[in-house]
Amino acid sequence: MATDFKSIPVIDISPLLAKSDDLDMAEDPGVCGVVNQLDQACRQAGFFYVKGHGIPDSLIQEVKNITHKFFDLPYEEKLKIKMSASTGYRGYQELGENITKGVPDMHEAIDCYKELKNGMYGDLGKPMEGPNLWPANPANFKLVMEEYINLCTDLSRKIMRGIALALGGSPNEFEGEIAGSPFWVMRLLGYPGISNANGHDKSENDIGCGAHTDYGLLTLVNQDDGITALQVRNHSGEWIWAPPIPGAFICNIGDMLKILSNGLYESTLHRVVNNCPTYRVCVAYFYEPNYDAAMEPLDICIKRTGGNKKLRRAVYGEHLVSKVTTNFRY
Repeated sequence: MATDFKSIPVIDISPLLAKSDDLDMAEDPGVCGVVNQLDQACRQAGFFYVKGHGIPDSLIQEVKNITHKFFDLPYEEKLKIKMSASTGYRGYQELGENITKGVPDMHEAIDCYKELKNGMYGDLGKPMEGPNLWPANPANFKLVMEEYINLCTDLSRKIMRGIALALGGSPNEFEGEIAGSPFWVMRLLGYPGISNANGHDKSENDIGCGAHTDYGLLTLVNQDDGITALQVRNHSGEWIWAPPIPGAFICNIGDMLKILSNGLYESTLHRVVNNCPTYRVCVAYFYEPNYDAAMEPLDICIKRTGGNKKLRRAVYGEHLVSKVTTNFRY
Protein backbone atom coordinates (compact mmCIF):
# COMPACT_ATOMS: atom_id res chain seq x y z
CA MET A 1 0.00 0.00 0.00
CA ALA A 2 1.40 3.37 -0.98
CA THR A 3 2.34 5.69 1.88
CA ASP A 4 2.45 9.48 2.11
CA PHE A 5 5.77 9.62 0.29
CA LYS A 6 6.96 13.06 -0.77
CA SER A 7 9.63 12.02 -3.28
CA ILE A 8 10.65 9.04 -5.41
CA PRO A 9 13.68 7.03 -4.22
CA VAL A 10 16.77 6.58 -6.40
CA ILE A 11 18.38 3.12 -6.49
CA ASP A 12 21.76 2.20 -7.94
CA ILE A 13 21.09 -1.30 -9.23
CA SER A 14 24.61 -2.03 -10.50
CA PRO A 15 25.37 -4.48 -7.63
CA LEU A 16 22.22 -6.44 -8.54
CA LEU A 17 23.09 -6.55 -12.25
CA ALA A 18 26.64 -7.72 -11.50
CA LYS A 19 25.30 -10.86 -9.77
CA SER A 20 21.93 -11.32 -11.49
CA ASP A 21 22.96 -14.56 -13.23
CA ASP A 22 24.64 -16.12 -10.17
CA LEU A 23 22.79 -18.94 -8.44
CA ASP A 24 23.86 -17.60 -5.03
CA MET A 25 23.07 -13.94 -5.78
CA ALA A 26 20.85 -13.72 -2.70
CA GLU A 27 23.91 -14.18 -0.47
CA ASP A 28 25.78 -11.22 -1.93
CA PRO A 29 25.86 -8.14 0.39
CA GLY A 30 25.60 -5.74 -2.55
CA VAL A 31 22.58 -7.55 -3.94
CA CYS A 32 20.95 -7.60 -0.50
CA GLY A 33 21.34 -3.85 -0.24
CA VAL A 34 19.60 -3.30 -3.58
CA VAL A 35 16.87 -5.82 -2.72
CA ASN A 36 16.11 -3.99 0.54
CA GLN A 37 15.83 -0.70 -1.35
CA LEU A 38 13.53 -2.26 -3.96
CA ASP A 39 11.32 -3.71 -1.24
CA GLN A 40 11.03 -0.38 0.54
CA ALA A 41 10.32 1.50 -2.70
CA CYS A 42 7.67 -0.98 -3.87
CA ARG A 43 5.95 -0.90 -0.48
CA GLN A 44 6.03 2.84 0.04
CA ALA A 45 5.60 4.37 -3.40
CA GLY A 46 5.40 1.72 -6.13
CA PHE A 47 7.80 4.02 -8.02
CA PHE A 48 11.59 4.32 -8.01
CA TYR A 49 14.40 5.60 -10.20
CA VAL A 50 17.16 3.24 -11.32
CA LYS A 51 20.70 4.26 -12.19
CA GLY A 52 23.67 2.00 -12.88
CA HIS A 53 21.43 0.04 -15.26
CA GLY A 54 23.98 -0.46 -18.03
CA ILE A 55 21.97 0.81 -21.01
CA PRO A 56 24.14 3.38 -22.81
CA ASP A 57 23.15 7.02 -22.34
CA SER A 58 23.71 7.50 -26.07
CA LEU A 59 20.99 4.97 -26.91
CA ILE A 60 18.60 6.38 -24.31
CA GLN A 61 18.98 9.79 -25.92
CA GLU A 62 18.82 8.49 -29.50
CA VAL A 63 15.48 6.79 -28.79
CA LYS A 64 14.05 10.12 -27.66
CA ASN A 65 15.64 12.02 -30.54
CA ILE A 66 14.15 9.86 -33.30
CA THR A 67 10.80 9.86 -31.50
CA HIS A 68 10.88 13.67 -31.65
CA LYS A 69 11.75 13.46 -35.35
CA PHE A 70 8.73 11.26 -36.04
CA PHE A 71 6.30 13.52 -34.19
CA ASP A 72 7.73 16.51 -36.07
CA LEU A 73 6.63 14.98 -39.38
CA PRO A 74 3.56 16.28 -41.24
CA TYR A 75 0.28 14.79 -40.06
CA GLU A 76 -0.26 12.96 -43.35
CA GLU A 77 3.11 11.21 -42.99
CA LYS A 78 2.29 10.03 -39.48
CA LEU A 79 -1.06 8.65 -40.65
CA LYS A 80 0.80 6.14 -42.85
CA ILE A 81 1.11 3.94 -39.76
CA LYS A 82 -2.35 4.72 -38.36
CA MET A 83 -3.48 2.46 -35.54
CA SER A 84 -6.83 0.63 -35.64
CA ALA A 85 -8.37 -2.60 -34.37
CA SER A 86 -7.39 -4.23 -37.66
CA THR A 87 -3.69 -3.49 -37.01
CA GLY A 88 -3.77 -5.24 -33.63
CA TYR A 89 -3.90 -1.83 -31.92
CA ARG A 90 -0.39 -1.14 -33.21
CA GLY A 91 0.64 2.15 -34.78
CA TYR A 92 0.05 5.89 -34.53
CA GLN A 93 -2.70 7.64 -32.56
CA GLU A 94 -3.36 11.32 -33.02
CA LEU A 95 -3.83 13.90 -30.29
CA GLY A 96 -6.86 13.13 -28.10
CA GLU A 97 -7.51 9.68 -29.57
CA ASN A 98 -6.38 7.86 -26.43
CA ILE A 99 -8.90 8.21 -23.62
CA THR A 100 -8.62 7.65 -19.88
CA LYS A 101 -11.89 7.17 -18.00
CA GLY A 102 -13.77 8.73 -20.90
CA VAL A 103 -11.62 11.87 -21.14
CA PRO A 104 -9.34 12.46 -24.17
CA ASP A 105 -5.64 12.54 -23.33
CA MET A 106 -3.55 15.38 -24.73
CA HIS A 107 -0.87 13.27 -26.37
CA GLU A 108 -0.05 11.53 -29.62
CA ALA A 109 1.65 8.15 -29.64
CA ILE A 110 2.97 5.09 -31.41
CA ASP A 111 2.08 1.79 -29.76
CA CYS A 112 4.19 -1.33 -30.29
CA TYR A 113 3.76 -4.82 -28.86
CA LYS A 114 5.61 -8.10 -28.88
CA GLU A 115 4.43 -9.67 -32.12
CA LEU A 116 2.07 -12.64 -31.82
CA LYS A 117 1.85 -15.25 -34.55
CA ASN A 118 -1.64 -15.92 -35.89
CA GLY A 119 -3.40 -18.49 -33.73
CA MET A 120 -0.62 -18.56 -31.15
CA TYR A 121 -3.02 -17.97 -28.25
CA GLY A 122 -6.32 -18.76 -29.96
CA ASP A 123 -9.16 -16.33 -29.32
CA LEU A 124 -7.24 -14.82 -26.40
CA GLY A 125 -4.50 -13.51 -28.67
CA LYS A 126 -6.54 -12.66 -31.76
CA PRO A 127 -7.18 -8.95 -30.98
CA MET A 128 -3.42 -8.33 -30.57
CA GLU A 129 -2.15 -10.25 -33.59
CA GLY A 130 -0.23 -8.51 -36.35
CA PRO A 131 3.14 -6.89 -37.06
CA ASN A 132 4.28 -3.62 -35.57
CA LEU A 133 3.90 -0.61 -37.84
CA TRP A 134 7.35 0.95 -37.95
CA PRO A 135 7.62 4.29 -39.78
CA ALA A 136 9.88 4.51 -42.83
CA ASN A 137 11.00 7.94 -41.64
CA PRO A 138 13.29 8.34 -39.69
CA ALA A 139 15.13 5.63 -41.64
CA ASN A 140 16.80 4.01 -38.60
CA PHE A 141 13.66 4.01 -36.45
CA LYS A 142 12.98 0.25 -36.41
CA LEU A 143 16.61 -0.73 -35.89
CA VAL A 144 17.12 1.63 -32.94
CA MET A 145 13.84 0.68 -31.27
CA GLU A 146 14.41 -3.05 -31.55
CA GLU A 147 17.86 -2.72 -29.99
CA TYR A 148 16.36 -0.64 -27.20
CA ILE A 149 13.51 -3.10 -26.61
CA ASN A 150 15.94 -6.02 -26.32
CA LEU A 151 18.03 -4.19 -23.74
CA CYS A 152 14.97 -3.06 -21.75
CA THR A 153 13.64 -6.63 -21.71
CA ASP A 154 16.92 -7.96 -20.33
CA LEU A 155 17.17 -5.17 -17.77
CA SER A 156 13.58 -5.66 -16.61
CA ARG A 157 14.10 -9.40 -16.14
CA LYS A 158 17.08 -8.66 -13.89
CA ILE A 159 15.21 -6.05 -11.85
CA MET A 160 12.37 -8.54 -11.43
CA ARG A 161 14.87 -11.03 -9.98
CA GLY A 162 15.64 -8.46 -7.31
CA ILE A 163 11.93 -7.90 -6.68
CA ALA A 164 11.42 -11.67 -6.40
CA LEU A 165 14.04 -11.76 -3.65
CA ALA A 166 12.40 -8.74 -1.98
CA LEU A 167 9.14 -10.69 -1.77
CA GLY A 168 10.92 -13.64 -0.15
CA GLY A 169 11.06 -15.88 -3.21
CA SER A 170 13.85 -17.31 -5.31
CA PRO A 171 15.52 -15.12 -7.96
CA ASN A 172 13.67 -17.08 -10.65
CA GLU A 173 10.25 -16.79 -9.00
CA PHE A 174 8.86 -14.88 -11.98
CA GLU A 175 10.32 -17.14 -14.67
CA GLY A 176 8.53 -20.14 -16.17
CA GLU A 177 4.75 -19.91 -16.22
CA ILE A 178 4.66 -16.32 -14.95
CA ALA A 179 7.14 -14.52 -17.21
CA GLY A 180 9.47 -17.07 -18.77
CA SER A 181 8.46 -15.71 -22.19
CA PRO A 182 7.42 -12.17 -21.27
CA PHE A 183 5.12 -10.08 -23.37
CA TRP A 184 6.13 -6.45 -23.77
CA VAL A 185 4.52 -3.16 -24.74
CA MET A 186 6.23 0.06 -25.79
CA ARG A 187 4.50 3.43 -26.09
CA LEU A 188 6.27 6.35 -27.73
CA LEU A 189 4.45 9.41 -26.43
CA GLY A 190 4.46 13.04 -27.49
CA TYR A 191 2.92 15.75 -25.29
CA PRO A 192 2.41 19.21 -26.86
CA GLY A 193 3.48 22.21 -24.85
CA ILE A 194 0.63 23.83 -23.00
CA SER A 195 0.18 26.75 -25.40
CA ASN A 196 0.12 24.37 -28.37
CA ALA A 197 -2.33 21.86 -26.94
CA ASN A 198 -5.45 24.02 -26.75
CA GLY A 199 -4.43 27.67 -26.87
CA HIS A 200 -4.86 28.59 -23.21
CA ASP A 201 -3.03 28.23 -19.94
CA LYS A 202 -5.44 26.25 -17.76
CA SER A 203 -3.40 23.21 -16.81
CA GLU A 204 -6.44 21.23 -15.67
CA ASN A 205 -7.50 21.06 -19.31
CA ASP A 206 -4.07 19.88 -20.44
CA ILE A 207 -3.87 16.44 -18.87
CA GLY A 208 -1.41 14.68 -21.12
CA CYS A 209 -2.49 11.32 -19.73
CA GLY A 210 -5.18 10.87 -17.10
CA ALA A 211 -4.71 9.08 -13.78
CA HIS A 212 -4.16 5.37 -14.31
CA THR A 213 -2.19 2.34 -13.21
CA ASP A 214 -0.09 0.20 -15.54
CA TYR A 215 -1.24 -3.27 -16.56
CA GLY A 216 1.73 -5.59 -16.21
CA LEU A 217 4.76 -6.22 -14.00
CA LEU A 218 7.28 -3.40 -14.39
CA THR A 219 7.50 -0.17 -16.40
CA LEU A 220 10.69 1.64 -17.47
CA VAL A 221 10.10 5.31 -18.32
CA ASN A 222 12.60 7.28 -20.41
CA GLN A 223 11.49 10.93 -20.37
CA ASP A 224 12.87 14.13 -21.85
CA ASP A 225 15.37 15.85 -19.60
CA GLY A 226 14.49 19.28 -18.27
CA ILE A 227 10.69 18.94 -18.42
CA THR A 228 8.84 17.79 -15.29
CA ALA A 229 5.40 16.45 -16.17
CA LEU A 230 4.92 13.04 -14.49
CA GLN A 231 2.96 13.01 -11.22
CA VAL A 232 2.47 10.11 -8.79
CA ARG A 233 -0.33 10.04 -6.22
CA ASN A 234 0.51 9.21 -2.63
CA HIS A 235 -1.80 7.66 -0.05
CA SER A 236 -3.26 11.03 0.99
CA GLY A 237 -4.14 11.90 -2.59
CA GLU A 238 -1.32 14.41 -3.12
CA TRP A 239 0.27 14.49 -6.56
CA ILE A 240 4.05 14.20 -6.21
CA TRP A 241 6.19 15.36 -9.13
CA ALA A 242 8.66 12.84 -10.59
CA PRO A 243 11.24 15.00 -12.41
CA PRO A 244 13.55 13.39 -14.96
CA ILE A 245 17.04 12.42 -13.79
CA PRO A 246 19.43 12.35 -16.76
CA GLY A 247 20.57 8.80 -17.55
CA ALA A 248 18.14 7.19 -15.11
CA PHE A 249 14.88 5.36 -15.72
CA ILE A 250 11.87 5.92 -13.53
CA CYS A 251 10.25 2.57 -12.82
CA ASN A 252 6.88 1.58 -11.46
CA ILE A 253 5.08 -1.65 -10.75
CA GLY A 254 1.89 -2.71 -12.51
CA ASP A 255 -1.40 -4.43 -11.78
CA MET A 256 -0.07 -7.96 -12.33
CA LEU A 257 2.72 -7.54 -9.78
CA LYS A 258 0.21 -6.15 -7.31
CA ILE A 259 -1.80 -9.37 -7.70
CA LEU A 260 1.27 -11.61 -7.37
CA SER A 261 2.30 -9.77 -4.18
CA ASN A 262 -1.25 -10.07 -2.76
CA GLY A 263 -1.33 -6.28 -2.39
CA LEU A 264 1.98 -6.06 -0.57
CA TYR A 265 3.16 -3.91 -3.47
CA GLU A 266 0.86 -1.29 -4.96
CA SER A 267 0.39 -0.31 -8.60
CA THR A 268 0.26 3.41 -7.92
CA LEU A 269 -1.90 5.92 -9.76
CA HIS A 270 0.02 8.37 -11.92
CA ARG A 271 -0.68 10.95 -14.60
CA VAL A 272 1.05 13.41 -16.93
CA VAL A 273 0.52 17.17 -16.83
CA ASN A 274 2.76 19.10 -19.23
CA ASN A 275 2.63 22.68 -17.98
CA CYS A 276 5.74 23.55 -19.99
CA PRO A 277 5.49 25.32 -23.38
CA THR A 278 7.99 22.80 -24.79
CA TYR A 279 6.92 19.64 -26.62
CA ARG A 280 7.76 16.62 -24.42
CA VAL A 281 8.62 13.06 -25.45
CA CYS A 282 8.41 10.02 -23.19
CA VAL A 283 9.23 6.43 -24.13
CA ALA A 284 7.55 3.92 -21.84
CA TYR A 285 8.57 0.26 -21.95
CA PHE A 286 6.26 -2.21 -20.17
CA TYR A 287 7.59 -5.61 -19.08
CA GLU A 288 4.64 -7.98 -18.86
CA PRO A 289 3.92 -11.60 -17.89
CA ASN A 290 3.58 -14.37 -20.46
CA TYR A 291 0.63 -13.35 -22.61
CA ASP A 292 -1.54 -16.27 -21.43
CA ALA A 293 -0.28 -16.35 -17.83
CA ALA A 294 -2.83 -16.61 -15.03
CA MET A 295 -1.85 -14.25 -12.23
CA GLU A 296 -2.80 -14.99 -8.66
CA PRO A 297 -1.15 -14.24 -5.32
CA LEU A 298 2.04 -16.18 -4.66
CA ASP A 299 1.99 -18.49 -1.64
CA ILE A 300 4.95 -16.64 -0.11
CA CYS A 301 3.00 -13.39 -0.35
CA ILE A 302 -0.21 -14.85 1.03
CA LYS A 303 1.73 -15.96 4.12
CA ARG A 304 3.21 -12.48 4.51
CA THR A 305 -0.18 -10.75 4.30
CA GLY A 306 -2.26 -12.65 6.86
CA GLY A 307 -2.82 -16.01 5.16
CA ASN A 308 -5.71 -15.06 2.86
CA LYS A 309 -5.89 -14.19 -0.81
CA LYS A 310 -6.80 -10.51 -1.03
CA LEU A 311 -6.79 -10.19 -4.80
CA ARG A 312 -8.55 -12.18 -7.48
CA ARG A 313 -6.93 -14.21 -10.22
CA ALA A 314 -6.48 -12.49 -13.60
CA VAL A 315 -5.26 -13.71 -16.98
CA TYR A 316 -2.85 -11.13 -18.32
CA GLY A 317 -3.98 -11.29 -21.97
CA GLU A 318 -7.62 -10.82 -20.94
CA HIS A 319 -6.67 -7.86 -18.75
CA LEU A 320 -4.67 -6.27 -21.57
CA VAL A 321 -7.37 -6.73 -24.21
CA SER A 322 -10.06 -5.35 -21.87
CA LYS A 323 -8.00 -2.17 -21.53
CA VAL A 324 -6.76 -1.78 -25.10
CA THR A 325 -10.19 -2.27 -26.69
CA THR A 326 -11.67 0.54 -24.60
CA ASN A 327 -8.77 3.01 -24.59
CA PHE A 328 -9.26 4.62 -27.99
CA ARG A 329 -11.81 6.53 -29.99
CA TYR A 330 -11.65 6.55 -33.77
